[in-house]
Amino acid sequence: MVRIPKIALLAAGVLVIASACGTATNSTTTAAPASAAPVTTAQAATKSTCEALGQAYGKNMAPFAEALTKYVADRKTIATAQSSLAAFATAVQEATATSKDAQIKADGKQAADKMHAKSTDAKFFSAIKTSKDVDKTLGPTMSDWLSPVQRHCS
Repeated sequence: MVRIPKIALLAAGVLVIASACGTATNSTTTAAPASAAPVTTAQAATKSTCEALGQAYGKNMAPFAEALTKYVADRKTIATAQSSLAAFATAVQEATATSKDAQIKADGKQAADKMHAKSTDAKFFSAIKTSKDVDKTLGPTMSDWLSPVQRHCS
């Protein structure tokens, strides 16, 4: 049985929750104040893109965490870890590619390009030797890779 680091599950949960912000429905109806500004098309597009990013993260974080954990135990599984990161990068690219916001598109491409580059970087993977290295990769390193798009969704 493969143990997925707690930080990966926590990070995935936080992002999924954050991506759902504002999407819950309330059973009681209250009138909006007259001074409340209507949601603009740009805000709706950003929310939609952030939800897509949250789904990409939720779908790809656990498989990547599992692949890295297996890789620490069996170095022969590097191809699985690399392809998992590449799939994650592709999902980030696809989640942002259709955004109507040019900056989100550019930032999504930047994040995905960085992740794709790391997916083929043997030196990067050779440095991952322990569960602490996996935690660092799934925590601070992943946050760094995704920082260009995270700022739009916080």
